[in-house]
Amino acid sequence: MEFGIFDHLDRSPLTLSEYYEQRLQLVEAYERAGFYAYHVAEHHSTPIGMAPSPGIFLAAIAQRTQQLRFGPMVYALPLYHPLRLLEEICMLDQLSRGRLEIGFGRGASQIEVSLYGQDPARAQDIYNEARALILQGLTAKTLTFEGRYFTFKDIPVELEPFQKPHPPLWYGVHSVDSAARAAAQGLNIISLDSARDTRAFNEKYRQVWSESRGAAPLPKLGISRFVVIAEARERALASARRAYPLWHRHFNYLYTLRGGGPVHSRPAEFDKIMDEGRAIAGDPESVAQFFESQVAETGSNYVVGQFAFGDLSLEESLCSIDLFSRRVMPRLKQKN
Repeated sequence: MEFGIFDHLDRSPLTLSEYYEQRLQLVEAYERAGFYAYHVAEHHSTPIGMAPSPGIFLAAIAQRTQQLRFGPMVYALPLYHPLRLLEEICMLDQLSRGRLEIGFGRGASQIEVSLYGQDPARAQDIYNEARALILQGLTAKTLTFEGRYFTFKDIPVELEPFQKPHPPLWYGVHSVDSAARAAAQGLNIISLDSARDTRAFNEKYRQVWSESRGAAPLPKLGISRFVVIAEARERALASARRAYPLWHRHFNYLYTLRGGGPVHSRPAEFDKIMDEGRAIAGDPESVAQFFESQVAETGSNYVVGQFAFGDLSLEESLCSIDLFSRRVMPRLKQKN
């Protein structure tokens, strides 16, 4: 059992310079607490995404940490030129001496894809092509590729990743079919969905993995949850109930402006998302019991917390990180 962080970098009332500095202080705390990896979301033209260029923020993390692994969850491939992203990936992996974890995706928001002048209907095909091209380029000195959207011939590849053949790969799963594809490709996964749905994803993943790779060790099968912890349960709940609605407004910002709604919606109140089992606020004992139940139900081997969201203060998030690392992580490690 290992532990990670998922972060939207949604905007708070702080100035942006203060905001980035406090987020980097949190990342340093994640490393001290013994988390395996930090996963940052990519969003554009919305307060849910203050890291629209994940590579810039991750480069800062590479210099502020020594052991913590990190990466995008995910790079929205339709918004990149694949050769440029290939070079950026190599740079980040070298700057961190092999601590990069790569997530690729087509982009969760059709509005964000369209704001970049891309047709959302083509996003999946562009993702498939760009991913194949980048993976080829990570292991080649010369790149030749012919596709519908990208065609290159004898392009010199001067950079290379620190990790061979390439950094570990990740995918965000939201269906049994996507879990099957991830298993066939040997990807680590993270689910933000309910425990019941996540169990179905993980069961399918294990089935496909066993059929294709036998008894080879499983990658990480992650489950991500909002987490707020305080010594007193009511204090944690009060913080979460105050901070979460701001996060939710940010999450729905573009849909409020342009219409429609997110593909993977979230309820507007913290108590409701907690009732769904996708969030927890409480004292260390109740949080430990919650995750024991979640791990048992889902069969996950990687627990991911979202400890900073909305207007949670640095002190509130640091308190959650401290209590989680001292009184929840050891208990879950012992039982798993």
